[in-house]
Amino acid sequence: MHYYYKLYKPYGYLSQFINNQNKRKSKRLLGDLYEFPAGTMAVGRLDEKSEGLLLLTTDGKFSYNITNSNIEKEYHVMVDGIIKQEHIEVLSQGIPITVKSETYTTKPCKVSLLKDTSHIIERPVRDLRHGPTSWLSITLTEGKYRQVRKMTATVGCPTLRLVRVRIGPYFIDDMKPAEVWPIRY
Repeated sequence: MHYYYKLYKPYGYLSQFINNQNKRKSKRLLGDLYEFPAGTMAVGRLDEKSEGLLLLTTDGKFSYNITNSNIEKEYHVMVDGIIKQEHIEVLSQGIPITVKSETYTTKPCKVSLLKDTSHIIERPVRDLRHGPTSWLSITLTEGKYRQVRKMTATVGCPTLRLVRVRIGPYFIDDMKPAEVWPIRY
């Protein structure tokens, strides 16, 4: 029997259960949040500074299908500055970023200005004196290392906060940070 979960990964946690790095021994791990069954793995990753929906399972086939297909992943992203229509067009058409010292052009994706952020749990990011911010919805079918952050930085609007709200048919719904919900598959 396999287990399937969705987790609202809080800011400041690594998307892993074991820490094999000597210099990062004090990092917070997923196993600190909930007592998962043996063999549970994260399906994909969110970096330490990102938050939001993370799927977990004991089923390797489920994990493979999610990470190796063109399933959409939707992110709500707070960026530094005011987003203009030109930024949205450039981001949505595909943009060159650096991945492992090589230039990679991202696939076309869905990008829109996000006006309603009432579903996003407040968390201080910076003082308002540092200037205006904007929120975007970015939906990708790929997931290169720190891709969204690199994309927004390339158009001159660095990411200040990144929240994944959807992976395929799975939504974050009204979960709170660190909550774990079993899901049906």
